[in-house]
Amino acid sequence: MKTTTQTKTHAIGNESTQPIVELHKAGTTVVGVTSLLIGGWAVACMTAGVITSGGPVALATEYIKTIVG
Repeated sequence: MKTTTQTKTHAIGNESTQPIVELHKAGTTVVGVTSLLIGGWAVACMTAGVITSGGPVALATEYIKTIVG
């Protein structure tokens, strides 16, 4: 006589991982776009400073004068 046993296994899946992944993607996109905007603003400010002061050497000279007093 054979004895058979039956076992049932249940896989518990975490179905809430997909929305979390999408939120991480959205957060990364927002941080990336914000970084690009801030970087673009910094480049625009430095370009305006170089143009206003008369060149990169004059900008550095005026910067040092401002710090020293």
